Amino acid sequence: MNKQEQTKQLISQVLENCDFEQKIEFINSIREFIHKYSPFKNEPVDFVKWVKSENVVANDYNPNKVAPPEMELLEISIMNDGYTQPVVTFSNGDKIEVVDGFHRTRVSKESKIVRQRVYGYTPTVIIRKEQENKNDRIASTIRHNRARGKHQIDAMSEIILELKNRNWKNERIARELGMDEEEILRLCQITGLQDIFKDDDFSKSWESSDSISNYEELTDDLTNEEVEHYRTVNTNDPDRIFHTFDKWECHKAGFYASKKEGMKAEECENAYAKFLSNYDEFKKGLQGVLDNWINSCEHYLTNKAMNRIAWLGQAAMCYSTGIPSKFCSGFNLLNNEEQEKANQIALNYLNIWMKKYNRNEVTMEEALSIGRQVNIY
Repeated sequence: MNKQEQTKQLISQVLENCDFEQKIEFINSIREFIHKYSPFKNEPVDFVKWVKSENVVANDYNPNKVAPPEMELLEISIMNDGYTQPVVTFSNGDKIEVVDGFHRTRVSKESKIVRQRVYGYTPTVIIRKEQENKNDRIASTIRHNRARGKHQIDAMSEIILELKNRNWKNERIARELGMDEEEILRLCQITGLQDIFKDDDFSKSWESSDSISNYEELTDDLTNEEVEHYRTVNTNDPDRIFHTFDKWECHKAGFYASKKEGMKAEECENAYAKFLSNYDEFKKGLQGVLDNWINSCEHYLTNKAMNRIAWLGQAAMCYSTGIPSKFCSGFNLLNNEEQEKANQIALNYLNIWMKKYNRNEVTMEEALSIGRQVNIY
């Protein structure tokens, strides 16, 4: 018997004497050991590790969202084909934080058939050590999603703002995220925050001043030419209404805040789910948004390139409770029936607004902007 066969036999003997969790732990350790000597050790996919799904948690920055039909298709794919792609992760203490593959993680947790088949575990790979800094993880998440053509524009703008606040130069953002400078400029304009324009990298698009204090804040008092210059995505639509951020009622209400005072992130997410499943309260919040957030509704609900259903849900939550949109992942705590019900209610109120302002009613697919909310650069 050669050494390879002896090694296999020894491994078999160990596995036969292990209980289930010990077996998973041993298999993971063997794979990790082999990975260290593998000629492909620099490739994360060379070491796939099975971890308990309950220990895999979402990150707090990914703007990629999947509509219910696409989520169902993903579940069917995994049910029929199995897991063909591991979840890209970062080890964060006792928890494994998702870099890419949050929705694959959801399937392993929420699909009864899949969960039973994989015994409550999720296949993962770990991001390279040199990419464990949060800035690099954010960039990696965006690269993964952009490669698939999936990213929501408003949330992308917030990520650009975060990277800028972390002292990333425009040139580095463009390089790391696979964008060009024009794309970043447009995303900067969506935020309306003048701090984001402080680099001089965009001189080919416009001339920057030496000091940020010289910049004039955008207002609605613009000429038609100026409006066209500062318009953001989907602005070739003549029906699109545009307001700068200082006119957004949602911005003033804390829609883009990073936290809710006195509440932990988990509490905010649970409150979000509870609010969406309390249909009477949800409807009151939606009506409040339509009645009182006039500029915000015009700005967002006339943008056909974004997920207007998601925005209405987040806006109603913020209007009623003050909880920022950042905690919208609470939507994922709802079951499929509750998600569909909440989406339908939001669609009804969207069409109430559309009819009020003599606009054509939209379908769920149009409101979710499936297939359009991402590829609009």
